[in-house]
Amino acid sequence: MTEFERGLVTSFNNYFKENNMRGISYRLKQHRFTSQFLDVLVDSLHPDYYMGIECKSISVEKGTKALYFTQHFTTDKKGVHQIERISDFLNLSGRCGFLAVELRYGVGRPREAYAIPWKDIWARFQSESLKFTIEEISSYPSIVRSGGGYRVEPEMWVKK
Repeated sequence: MTEFERGLVTSFNNYFKENNMRGISYRLKQHRFTSQFLDVLVDSLHPDYYMGIECKSISVEKGTKALYFTQHFTTDKKGVHQIERISDFLNLSGRCGFLAVELRYGVGRPREAYAIPWKDIWARFQSESLKFTIEEISSYPSIVRSGGGYRVEPEMWVKK
C-alpha cells in the first residue's frame, strides 16, 4: 500500500469516527497473480460514502505533463483496460467511483491531491482523448493535506 492510499484510508476512518458515522475504509490485500479492482474501498450505510477509489501518483518534478491512460493504467492479458475493469466493478457493485491523483513536486515542496469523479474518467476514456493534463487535474476538488496526511472533506465526495 502506498503512502497516498494509506493516507486516504486513514482519513476516511478518522472522519467516520469523529462524526460518529458507521463506515469503514480499507484496502484489500493484493496478491501476486490476482488483480484488485480498486485501491481503496469505502463501505458505509450512508450512500454517499459507498465508494471505490483508484489512486495514482504522478511525479510532476520529473516533467510529467499529464496522466496518460496508456502509461499510468494497465491492460490485462485479455486486452481489457484497467479503466474498463474498474467501470464494470463500480457499475456491478453500485459504488460511487473516484480517481484520486496525487501530484508530487519533489523534495521540499508540498504534494497536492485531487479527486476526479469516475464518470469523468469514463467519459474521457470513451472520447479517445487518452489523458488528463496536470492543469485539468488541478481544476478538480483538492483533497486537503493536514499534518502530513490527508483530510476528508465530505462535500467533495458527495454524488453530484
